[in-house]
Amino acid sequence: MESQQIRNVAIVAHVDHGKTSLVDQLFKQSGMFRDNQQVATRLMDSSDLERERGITITSKNGSYQYGDHWINIIDTPGHADFGGQVERILRMSDGCLLLVDAQEGPMPQTFFVLKKALAHNLPVVVVINKIDKPAARCDWVLDQVFDLFVKLEAPDELLDFPVVYCSAKEGYARYEADDDNMTMEPISEMIVKHIPPPAGDAAAPLQMQINTIDYSPYMGRLGIGKVVNGSLEVNKDIAVARRDGSISPIRISKLFRFECNEKIAVDKAGVGEIVAVAGMDDVTVGVTFVDSQDPKPLPLIEIDPPTISMNFIPNDSPFAGREGKFVTSRHIEERLRRETLSDVALVVEPLTDAVGFKVSGRGELHLSILIEKMRREDFEFQVTRPQVIIKEVDGQQMEPFEELTVNVDEQYQGAVIEKLGKLKGQMLEMHNENGMARLVYTIPTRGLLGFRSEFMTDTKGMGIMNYVFSEYGPYAGDIINRVNGVLIVKETSSTVAYALCNLQERGKLFIGAGEDVYGGQIIGENSRPADMVVNPAKGKKLSNVRASGTDDAVVLTPHIDMSLEDCIAYINDDELVEVTPGHIRLRKYGSGRWKP
Repeated sequence: MESQQIRNVAIVAHVDHGKTSLVDQLFKQSGMFRDNQQVATRLMDSSDLERERGITITSKNGSYQYGDHWINIIDTPGHADFGGQVERILRMSDGCLLLVDAQEGPMPQTFFVLKKALAHNLPVVVVINKIDKPAARCDWVLDQVFDLFVKLEAPDELLDFPVVYCSAKEGYARYEADDDNMTMEPISEMIVKHIPPPAGDAAAPLQMQINTIDYSPYMGRLGIGKVVNGSLEVNKDIAVARRDGSISPIRISKLFRFECNEKIAVDKAGVGEIVAVAGMDDVTVGVTFVDSQDPKPLPLIEIDPPTISMNFIPNDSPFAGREGKFVTSRHIEERLRRETLSDVALVVEPLTDAVGFKVSGRGELHLSILIEKMRREDFEFQVTRPQVIIKEVDGQQMEPFEELTVNVDEQYQGAVIEKLGKLKGQMLEMHNENGMARLVYTIPTRGLLGFRSEFMTDTKGMGIMNYVFSEYGPYAGDIINRVNGVLIVKETSSTVAYALCNLQERGKLFIGAGEDVYGGQIIGENSRPADMVVNPAKGKKLSNVRASGTDDAVVLTPHIDMSLEDCIAYINDDELVEVTPGHIRLRKYGSGRWKP
């Protein structure tokens, strides 16, 4: 394939601004599917976790034909916790589509992904999506996007960016918001016109860097990247330049090109083509395939450092080993090491004072997704409370700060401002419009641990909060994580409705009746600051004396159903989250069996 006919484009945006839906429509209208073919929605979100949460977690590759051109599309994650993938993906791209919601405008992750694109000096096509919304305000959004380019000090040639208006949901794109065009063709035209073809020399020695990893049950690990120079052929002897600087010979057994969301086997790939390569079992992100006679590795990928760490330790609760298939520290280490091969933003270190591993990542979501994946793979383990990674610069402690953007109804802004003040937040901006307030804060990452659930309670579930890493700053002082104590089970038993009915007057319960519990397990939150040891299995004393009102039916208030993220954010330093394939439990920290 001629490199002049290729366009490599990354789609970047804030989470939930419509990247994956846009890709769906581009594929459907490209003629790559039969008219009677059943095509799933959110085609590129292939994993169960992505479909359940409605977000893109791992970047995906796809492509379609537009006229004489072959357009490679890379769908990137929108959440900053997965920003390590965005940084790698932009190395494969020659330009990007920046999606912005026609109502919300640029959001924190918009700032983050655009900053990464401009750092690579990539041309940007701005796509204002969801123009079918009743509250769409395209002119205001366009002004905000321009201000964002200026704020990021974009070069003058990038300030005159092309703009397309579209509704990915309805399947149309327009050069002007009030056009009557009903196809996605304007976006493809903009890509061909404003995104340059890949640069490279077909006669030069081979250079292809692996930017992402995929897995095939038949072929094993697949390395995905762009051929920068030279060409790649099946069964041809080449070499691999590893991250440690060593170079060793290898042979490629299979080569795949992307068509729509499928991989098609090919024999050869030229300059500018994005392909998946099989034949190297230990392929990792950042290695470069080079000519064995004239090896010239590409520069290593620089990744922003992690900001949060958690300890992953083997499960030692009384219920350990009941559900999980992989329970030992060796199993956990092997799985974590395997994850670091494909996720270079993740750092795994063995603990020096205990059995287990310190796992560092970009944020709570980054680590909780890993925990959920391991749980679904039949792993059983425990995790500690997240800790921010403190640095020491010139004798001063420095901690990570986030830029937090909050959209709330004006009637709730007072409660939110008060709460953020206690969490050491500093207000940067405040805008009120149409009964809604937008607050922009800089706040220590520690202050946001567990804040989302409180925020949703304070705003009656109507608030929107987003944050992105800002910088390391001076340590902000102590922050109180949780004021209330917890209800701790006295001994192994099964919960009884009668006992829980009496306990619910003392606080909030996290479990219902008929659940197996053990000594040291946390089953609720006390209404007072101190912890309280309770007996949830205490039954009603039976007698032959009957009295009016004593035989009333037991009525239990619905318990709080804690998600994995809720549990991780809730615990204190002396508590653990026990994660098994069937249950997520909270418990007090201790060696072996806990004693009241």
